[in-house]
Amino acid sequence: MSFSFEITAETSPGNGAQARSGRITTPHGVIETPCFIPVGTKATVKSVLPESMKDLGAQALLANAYHLYLQPGPDVLDEAGGVGKFMNWDGPTFTDSGGFQVISLGVGFKKVLAMDAQTFRADDVMATKKERLAHVDDEGVTFKSHLDGSMHRFTPEISMQVQHQIGADIMFAFDECTTLHNTRGYQEGALDRTFAWAIRCLDEHKRLTEERSTHPYQALFGVIQGAQYEDLRRKASKDLGGMNSSGISFDGFGIGGALDKNALGTIVGWVNEELPREKPKHLLGIGAPEDLFVGVENGIDTFDCVLASRIARTSSVYTMTGRFNVSNAPYRKQFVPIDEECDCYTCTHYTRAYLHHLFRGKEILAATLATIHNERFIVRLVDQMRAAIADGSFSELKAQFLSRYTYKNPSST
Repeated sequence: MSFSFEITAETSPGNGAQARSGRITTPHGVIETPCFIPVGTKATVKSVLPESMKDLGAQALLANAYHLYLQPGPDVLDEAGGVGKFMNWDGPTFTDSGGFQVISLGVGFKKVLAMDAQTFRADDVMATKKERLAHVDDEGVTFKSHLDGSMHRFTPEISMQVQHQIGADIMFAFDECTTLHNTRGYQEGALDRTFAWAIRCLDEHKRLTEERSTHPYQALFGVIQGAQYEDLRRKASKDLGGMNSSGISFDGFGIGGALDKNALGTIVGWVNEELPREKPKHLLGIGAPEDLFVGVENGIDTFDCVLASRIARTSSVYTMTGRFNVSNAPYRKQFVPIDEECDCYTCTHYTRAYLHHLFRGKEILAATLATIHNERFIVRLVDQMRAAIADGSFSELKAQFLSRYTYKNPSST
């Protein structure tokens, strides 16, 4: 079994929060933490070569089990030697479980994980003008393919089978991802389902690991739900943190579900107070710069998010002072890099004026160059956090960055 985690440095506890750096060892390499994991949903970070992701400093990539199940199919990935080999990526890989599609297909909120916890409550949440494509029951989820309308079934066992065939180094247990709009009663029921599914995932993971013993070991992370409720988050953390079935326990944990950004640090703090300290913690779907600082200072080791690449395709780019849309008129004659402090390929070779031209001309290269910059910006920022933890300057780095970074979008995750 070639999976392990060690803590290499920690900050002094402050108000209960404590950042840490560490090292996750996988069959395909080491991940130095804290670390941002770019998302390659369909075995590709949209518009960017896998080799470019390596060049910009990405240590690992995360793919989407649901999308790869539909196309090209887990059997293709298994025969190819796993998702990494399939996409010519030789580093560590992650896959999610398909649980997020419960929220995106079931209620139509797509990729938005940041919500306002103070708005409406309903058991049957549904976004405006959306068709419900996923239906949850105690055994699993039945969903309609967004590609061709065909019907499919995901259970904890099927999620484990699909993820084992995809072959990522780190997988997540199948869970029910709720919204902040669901009622307290629904959240309790979903937590019970996620608990039962977690046991089934451990059992099936053990069976598949033994059956596929010639394959590299794949680590399994449990997923902590509970929305904005302290008692539910703590209960889920205690239950999964101490869970053992078929003689095995989870290798690490993901903190999942929709989150009220205003309470992000508080929620992560509740969870980390209950989970085993010696196991890695991953924050699912969170990637705005200000949120990364909150996660790291509260003990998060890894993150994943589509935000950096998604906004890049709309011409929105990061700088040390905030975000802006390079396609806007003021940048037409700005012959300077996107960010003077950035060392990415885009910033060392091209200007804001050139990217403005590409976006205005609807050239494909625009998305490529903007994505390279955004992904490098976020990867580098978390790398800087890791270095600051090691030398004791994390608080200073956070204060300095946030004093300059003025773009605060409450729905940016």
